[in-house]
Amino acid sequence: MPHLIIEYTDNIKEDVNIPQLLKKANDSLLQHRDIIPIGGLRSRAIELHDYCVADGAEDDAFVHATLKLGGGRSEEQIKSVCDDLFATIKAHFSEVFAKRYVALSMEVYEFTRPTYKQNNIHLRYK
Repeated sequence: MPHLIIEYTDNIKEDVNIPQLLKKANDSLLQHRDIIPIGGLRSRAIELHDYCVADGAEDDAFVHATLKLGGGRSEEQIKSVCDDLFATIKAHFSEVFAKRYVALSMEVYEFTRPTYKQNNIHLRYK
């Protein structure tokens, strides 16, 4: 497991290539293959239709990424992964950020309890 969920407001979908963002994000995460297992990586984007940004007076946009990780990584490893991933996201949205109001954010969630999963994709990478 790592799972990446990127939520974005529908008012920017014409200005960005979301499938390309997901590919860039995966590539960024997979630069850390020592701690990010390729067979467990899942990334998805969710387009938001119902939202209110700030006071709702403008056509503001936002993008929020959540990276979910299983336990066992050091703080330094998590920081390195997240620094690289957020830099990738910022770079992808740099043109949009320069021409309109948009908020970019990211959080990391580390599971402290066991997760339940069954996955044979890992077998392809052994």
